[in-house]
Amino acid sequence: MNLPGRGAFLALILGLFLGTGPSANPAQAQSLNFAGGDSDDPIEIFADNGIEWQQENQIFLARGNARAVRGEVNVNAEVLRAYYRETKETGTDIWRLDAEGKVKITSPGETVYGDQGVYDIDNSILVIKGNKVRFVTDDDEITANSQLEYWEKKLMAVARGNATAVRQEKRLRADVLAAYFRRNKSGKNIIFRIEAFDNVVIVTGKDKVTSDRAVYNVESGIATLTGSVTIIRGSTRLDGCRAEVNLNTSISKLFSCGPREGGGKRVMGTLTSEGLRRDVKEN
Repeated sequence: MNLPGRGAFLALILGLFLGTGPSANPAQAQSLNFAGGDSDDPIEIFADNGIEWQQENQIFLARGNARAVRGEVNVNAEVLRAYYRETKETGTDIWRLDAEGKVKITSPGETVYGDQGVYDIDNSILVIKGNKVRFVTDDDEITANSQLEYWEKKLMAVARGNATAVRQEKRLRADVLAAYFRRNKSGKNIIFRIEAFDNVVIVTGKDKVTSDRAVYNVESGIATLTGSVTIIRGSTRLDGCRAEVNLNTSISKLFSCGPREGGGKRVMGTLTSEGLRRDVKEN
């Protein structure tokens, strides 16, 4: 059944809620996910080209500048599909929301961009796919060439495929990035830790550091890198097994792979100055 539009804009209010629990507190309301069982707010769906109600398939299909709203969370796309089920408690329970084409999801302080998106409302998981997926907060931006997953209950986001995290001039890149959040007093999510896996590259104003894995403490500015670590500043290069890089002060510490007596490798470096080249080795 097609629901007719009213003027150029159509609004369908799904008056039966997604849960019967208490209203969401500010911290819950300002996350990117709809948090299915924690709010009594209805979902509102808007579309320029109408909304199709497929009762047999239990789907609401919205086309043309489609938008789904719940509280302070907005999901925008060219096409939206809302999957629902009948329940004794609420009557109608929307358990999944799919978005296709020019996807943009916003909440206070956070925005996600992509080509396709799937909200698993039951499990509070959002998956966004696209050639360049972007997750933007007030202070940070995370991009990826494959997909980004937002795990509401775990307060974490995972970016896959040439994933990059940027804050001011600091840049962290890897095949996979996992960002962990804390909520501040106003309810906004703040990134406090980032883990990087495979082909890790950290770029500051002065240094380029590569490794197999890294853990970045955003609050202290210290990144701990392990596995085939290389630090490059200009024409100077240092190699070791582990490093600590302070992205706030640009001070780097490189460590060997353990005691030399136990077979550990030494830190090695190549320094150049005014055309003079010399090798430096540290036991």
